[in-house]
Amino acid sequence: MATHSSILAWRILWTERPGGSQSIGSQRVSKIPRTRNLTSVSEFFLMGLSDDAELQPLLCVLFLSMYMVTVLGNLLIILAITSDPHLYTPMYFFLSNLSLVDIGFISTTIPKMIVDIQSHNRVIYCEGCLTQMSIFILFACMDCMLITVMAYDRFVAICHPLHYAVIMNPRLCCSLVLVSFCVSLLDSQVHNAIVLQVTCFKDVEISSFFCDPSQLLNLACSDTFTNNIVSYTIGAMTGFLSISGIIFSYYKILVSILRVPSSGGMYKAFATCGSHLAVVCLFYGTSLGVYLSSAISQSPKKDAAASVVYTVVTPMLNPFIYSLRNKDIKRALWRFLISTNSS
Repeated sequence: MATHSSILAWRILWTERPGGSQSIGSQRVSKIPRTRNLTSVSEFFLMGLSDDAELQPLLCVLFLSMYMVTVLGNLLIILAITSDPHLYTPMYFFLSNLSLVDIGFISTTIPKMIVDIQSHNRVIYCEGCLTQMSIFILFACMDCMLITVMAYDRFVAICHPLHYAVIMNPRLCCSLVLVSFCVSLLDSQVHNAIVLQVTCFKDVEISSFFCDPSQLLNLACSDTFTNNIVSYTIGAMTGFLSISGIIFSYYKILVSILRVPSSGGMYKAFATCGSHLAVVCLFYGTSLGVYLSSAISQSPKKDAAASVVYTVVTPMLNPFIYSLRNKDIKRALWRFLISTNSS
C-alpha cells in the first residue's frame, strides 16, 4: 500500500487551471499547493483511522467482525419479534424499528470503510460523500428520536397502566415512527443544504473514515460562521427535545415508582425500563464523550477513533442489552432458533 506521503501526492481533484493538474491514466495528480483554494471538487479523500499498512488487515477483520455481529444481532431481534405474536406490543414494535435503524446506521459507514481498506483506495465522489452524510444523519437522528419515543412508551406503561392499550394504539405507534422519520429526514436535508452552499474548499482530505458533516464544513475556505450556527442550532434543538422528553418521562416514572408500597412492585417497575435506560446511557454517554474529546483534543485521528464508539460500538451492543436483560426476547429468540432448526 502507498505510504502516507505518496497518498498525499495522489490527491485527486477536479480543478481545471493552467498548470493546475496533469492527467495520469484515469486519475489526476494535483500540483496545486495545499493552501490554495479549490473549486469544483468532484472527489474527497477519506484519511481513515490509520496510515500504517501493517494495521490495515487487522482493521479490516476487526470492523468486518463488528459489522457482522451488529447486523446479525439486530436481525435476530427483528425476526424474533415478528415471529412471536406475544411480542406484538408497542414496546417491541419500537424495538424492532430501532434494530432496523441500527442496521442502516452502521451500514452507512463500515462497508465503505472495509472496501476502501481492501481496494487501497480511499477516494469518495462528491455525490457519494453527500449521500453518505445525509443517510448517516438520517439514521443518527432516527436513533435519537426512537429512543425518546421508547421512553414515552415506558412512561405510559408505568404511570398509566390501565390506559396503556388505549393510549398506545397501533395508529399512534405508527404515527410516532413516521414523525421520527420525517424529523430525521428534515434534519439530514438541512445539513445537506448547508454543505451544498460551500463553493470552495481548502483541501480534499477528510480526517475520518466517513463523510462527517463537521469535517466537511471545516474544509470550507469561505466563512462558515452562519452555516455552523444553523447546523449547531438544528442539532441542539433536536438533541434538546429528545433529551427533554427522556428526562421528563423518567422523572414521572421515578415519581410513580416511589409511590409503590411494596419492594417487589418497585423492582418490577424498574425492570421494565432497565434495558431502555441502559441504551439511553450508552447512546448519549458515548455521544457526549466523543463531543468532549473532540473539543479537548485537537487531533483529527483521535476524533476519528472516538467516532467509532457511537457509529459502531453502540449499534453492536444494543441487541445484547435487550436480549440479555429481557426474558421475553430470550424466549422468542429460543423459539425462533428451534423452529428454524426443525424446519
